[in-house]
Amino acid sequence: MNLAFVESPVQLLNVLEWAHSRPGATLDRVPSQPTGPAAAARLPVAELTVVVLSPTDPMSRGQLRRMAELARDEGFTVRWQEARGGTKAPLKTVRELAPMLHRAERIVIGDPFSRYVQLLLTMTGSRDLTVVDDGTATMEFVAQLARGEKLVRWHRRGRRGMRELVLAPVTFLARRRLTPSRSRQVEVFTSMPVEPPPGITVTANRFAWTRSRFGPPKITRGADLVGTSLVETGVVDLDQYVEAVAALARAHGATRYFAHRRESSDKLHRLAVETGLEIVRPDLPLELIARRGPIGRTVLSFPSTVVHTLPLALVGTGVQVAVCDIAPEWLRDSASPRAQGFLAGVTGTARDVQRLPAPA
Repeated sequence: MNLAFVESPVQLLNVLEWAHSRPGATLDRVPSQPTGPAAAARLPVAELTVVVLSPTDPMSRGQLRRMAELARDEGFTVRWQEARGGTKAPLKTVRELAPMLHRAERIVIGDPFSRYVQLLLTMTGSRDLTVVDDGTATMEFVAQLARGEKLVRWHRRGRRGMRELVLAPVTFLARRRLTPSRSRQVEVFTSMPVEPPPGITVTANRFAWTRSRFGPPKITRGADLVGTSLVETGVVDLDQYVEAVAALARAHGATRYFAHRRESSDKLHRLAVETGLEIVRPDLPLELIARRGPIGRTVLSFPSTVVHTLPLALVGTGVQVAVCDIAPEWLRDSASPRAQGFLAGVTGTARDVQRLPAPA
């Protein structure tokens, strides 16, 4: 049995892409499913069970519900786990998932930095492990693994509070599970440019499932702007961000702003008032929204996952993805010292995109 743990809509999308890419996967017509896609990818040898470790924020939960519907339409088993519903939820979740963890032949995860996932990894004896994209964090994960460093998200300063000290043994054991050995194979399924350490297999995610199920989209004449959660993660100053969005919208004639699922309502309201942009809260990951259309002929973004994924999802459509650099003065004093270099790397390694200077 293949057992996947996901905590975000993008992770679930990339689990479906991974399943679709497996050697021997077949496309079977399923005309009797009026609410979902018309074709389904099957794993020919072992079934796939997806466990959704449900987050608490409403927008993420809504997108995950929609992605879960698509996964079920593809023929896979989806188990919705209220993993954060109260103080007793984690212990209950671990107890209920333990039998599945022991039986799993392969574990598929989307976020190796997640303490929840790290805890579950310590309980499995699976020989094979796959990490699918949860965005640009995959680049940092592979780099840290190659350097032999502890797993710390790029936007964190790495302070060791009491919680980190308590969970340190779990993180250490999980990191060992994520390191290939004679008895353990580790695969990274990614659309990001990575340089893996010896022993890790990298499989390219080309968004073949997305392109086979959605589109081609209707292309509008204008431009669309993609939001980011860099303000919410404490990296970019709010005032600087709003000014940059307004400047980009004016320069390129953008009329819509596709909100990131983690953006706050107050921030989005301010953007609508001060920029005049129509705020769109997508009900699916942007790769699917863009393929479904309509989408602008130009898609503007700050450094983020979509500057790597949208060119793959929209290949052959004529849509141009443009990425705007983050100016050093936009960063907050509390931002990690690694932030500027990491964001520059996200932009610099993106393929088939137009580079835009930061608005003056």
